Amino acid sequence: MISGSELRKGVIIELDDKLYQVIDYHHVKMKRTALAKVKLRDIEAGHTIEQSFQSDARFPRVRLEFRGVQYLYNDGDLYYFMDEENFEQIPLDADQLGDAVNYLKEGMSLQISSYKDKLVGVELPITVELEVTDTSPAFKGDTVTAGTKSATLETGVTVQVPLFIDKGEIIKVDTRDGSYVERSS
Repeated sequence: MISGSELRKGVIIELDDKLYQVIDYHHVKMKRTALAKVKLRDIEAGHTIEQSFQSDARFPRVRLEFRGVQYLYNDGDLYYFMDEENFEQIPLDADQLGDAVNYLKEGMSLQISSYKDKLVGVELPITVELEVTDTSPAFKGDTVTAGTKSATLETGVTVQVPLFIDKGEIIKVDTRDGSYVERSS
């Protein structure tokens, strides 16, 4: 069990027979009691809700099981992964993957999470290396200022990159917030 005062960003709890992940957490002190204002994302449906709990409220902590998989390909709205132990193909839809679809690259190894034999989603690495497929050209003097420009990557996601990044370069992107990290060597 986990108490309301122990809730933190990223923790998964079970509430009303549904799985929720804590997206945002604020501890509010009042005269008589303390409250935890929490923004939760429904793992199955994908929508978010905001709730307030007493700091002494108790929730069952969810223990997810993880196993290694390799991303194979997508067919319409289904994304196929191969279990690295038994080579079984596992299909997941875009709703189950959420923002992870923006960073999936064929052959990528990652972790798939499940709860009570029901697939929940995937755990991406913190950074991924992706090729820049489209961006405006760099001009002499662009490296003097710390400006940014939009760049479309090989998976179709658009990120802000420094002005000196050109089409065809490989960059590292943080999968948690979609930000540029560095040029890949």
